[in-house]
Amino acid sequence: MLSNRPDIVSGGDALVQVIAPADVEASALRVSVDGRDVTSDFATRSDGRFYGLVTGLKVGANSVRADVAGKDAAVLTVTNFPIGGPVISGAQVKPWTCATKVAAPTATNPDLGEPLDEQCNIAAPVYRYQYRTLGGAFAVYNPDTPPAAGAIATITTDAGTTVPYIVRIERGVVNRGKYDLAYLAHPDDPKKEWRPWEASPSWNHKLFWKFGSGCEYGRAQVNPGSVLDDNALRRGFMVGSSELTQYGSHCNDVTSAETVIMLKEYITEKYGEIRYTMSDGGSGGAHQQNLHSANYPGLLQGIMPTQTFQDTWSVGREFADCGLLKRFYDVQDASAPGSYGQSDRTAISGHRYNQVCEGPANTNMASRTPFYMDPEIGAQGCGGQPGTWSLTNLGGIRCTLQDFNIAIFGPRDATGYARSPHDNTGVQYGLVGLNTGKVSAEKFVTLNEQVGGYDINGKWQPSRMVADPGAVEITHRSGRVAHARNLGNVAILDRRDFNIIEEHYDFRTWVIRNRLLKEFGDYGNQVIWRYKSNPPNLADRAFETMNQWLANVEADKSNKPLRAKILAAKPAAAVDSCWRADQGVWSTDATYCNVGADPSATSAVTGVGLDTLNTPTLDEWPVYRDTRVAAGEGLTSDIMKCQLKPMVRSDYLVSFTPLQWSRLQAVFPGGVCDYAKPGVAQEAPEPWQTFNGGPGGKPLGQVPVSARAL
Repeated sequence: MLSNRPDIVSGGDALVQVIAPADVEASALRVSVDGRDVTSDFATRSDGRFYGLVTGLKVGANSVRADVAGKDAAVLTVTNFPIGGPVISGAQVKPWTCATKVAAPTATNPDLGEPLDEQCNIAAPVYRYQYRTLGGAFAVYNPDTPPAAGAIATITTDAGTTVPYIVRIERGVVNRGKYDLAYLAHPDDPKKEWRPWEASPSWNHKLFWKFGSGCEYGRAQVNPGSVLDDNALRRGFMVGSSELTQYGSHCNDVTSAETVIMLKEYITEKYGEIRYTMSDGGSGGAHQQNLHSANYPGLLQGIMPTQTFQDTWSVGREFADCGLLKRFYDVQDASAPGSYGQSDRTAISGHRYNQVCEGPANTNMASRTPFYMDPEIGAQGCGGQPGTWSLTNLGGIRCTLQDFNIAIFGPRDATGYARSPHDNTGVQYGLVGLNTGKVSAEKFVTLNEQVGGYDINGKWQPSRMVADPGAVEITHRSGRVAHARNLGNVAILDRRDFNIIEEHYDFRTWVIRNRLLKEFGDYGNQVIWRYKSNPPNLADRAFETMNQWLANVEADKSNKPLRAKILAAKPAAAVDSCWRADQGVWSTDATYCNVGADPSATSAVTGVGLDTLNTPTLDEWPVYRDTRVAAGEGLTSDIMKCQLKPMVRSDYLVSFTPLQWSRLQAVFPGGVCDYAKPGVAQEAPEPWQTFNGGPGGKPLGQVPVSARAL
């Protein structure tokens, strides 16, 4: 199989290669599918290989057989799934509204026609065109009435081919979602199609995927993100995007990975084999890149996250924490204004200051907490709709992260509500601040007494949160917390803007760094570029660095393990750096840039007393922490539910009064988090999980191979 794993083919097609014994002529080969002769679809191609596009595969198992009269035969079982999915993601969310018919088409929103079925499938993809003007902008191109050739820019790809800068954009539907594929049009004719063994010279056989930000629960088709990426297109890359890889409309990383898998197969079968795949995307786009690299190794070769979130669920713990902390402070302020000052809140949260958790910054975690936990609040066709869950409509659509991912977590009980892995049992909020003298014993005890938790409906409760049975196991075992075992086999270039004031703060990049360090003893495959103001040509510099990095890996034909190749292949620019805007240069001084695995949080301070505030100078690059690290967890920040240990006074570097100690024991009757141990059910997930057999996930196992026919 050249286009995908044989056990997860979709759409009824498969690009298949036959390798015959040395003494067998290709003309003697016969290929069949379930007894149907498909030999005419095969030929020895210009690269000397014998392969072809098998079509008409039925849904389910198909027996592909290659043989020569009087010789042994080989059989490969190919399992085909519908082009509308699912392939690995399990039961699809419903309802789902198709939007293929566009009443008023535009250059960016073409009409795909009426849907053929409830999967939103269409009769055929549609195409639109853009060209690059001499002034460096994209403009609509009509192949029937094109502009003068002299008005169109020309470009030389990284394969050395010079072509007119005309972009052909295909829009279709795969896995119920609209997708766009953009590429330099065939130089002979912009409308010309090509076959996988006769690709246009304008394509370098590389793919660049655009992952989108946000985290919402859409149940209707929307448009994919923009694929007009000049950095990729002018080098000859194909650029892809799907609405299902836009977290702002579809916050399910398994469906996102499934969509990339299906579209990479489609590209291979229609356009040709892909040499390697690069990707970018910020915030929710970073979630996806980290999770896909961790759980579906080989899907992406080089990732370029921005505004990094390490994954979705270990981050989700902190959104819950911040909602709880804000509520606690609001209650305190109502009864004892100013009792918890800025310095207290900073030490308790681990951040630069309370704004990161509480606001008033627009992008703070507490303001977003209900969007992930409250079933009555949501966006993108969920919250506010007539069918939304409420206390008077208990069977309605539940707008929570876990309910949108119920195919992964499964129902908790007869209510049908999805299991939740949220848990803060044993978490001692502000423990590090207490032991460093920044939070008083009384404030520490009061906070942990009153912080509470959320119930399954996102409503505050005085007791702590307890994960639903099986939910934590699923979160770790299925890979919803990005594990470094496979992240170590992908090239990572993180463009890390200096952010210490809101939810996209810096430390999340260092969480990935520490997960790599824990797994491999180094983090050599991750490069961090820090900057306080945008360096010139940042995106182009990053793209070229990653492209060269992967080209170097591709050129390494040695028997070294993939990770060793990645570490050895780094180009000169692939080094931890920070942009010195005052000097107009990139500094590679690791100490100055503060890029170690345990970066300093020290900076200049302004204010006095409870109002002190970390205020970094131009030459200071502090990295703060998160709420769980501030509660004593390690820098990998990856425990969904901690193991507990008895409370002992020697763990605290302060003295509690007998009453305070008694109150603290009442808060933690089962003990407190023991961060010297792994979390509950914390284990490395097996890769390539499928949820088609039901919630919880099951690894696909080894890629199926052909066997001698009996």
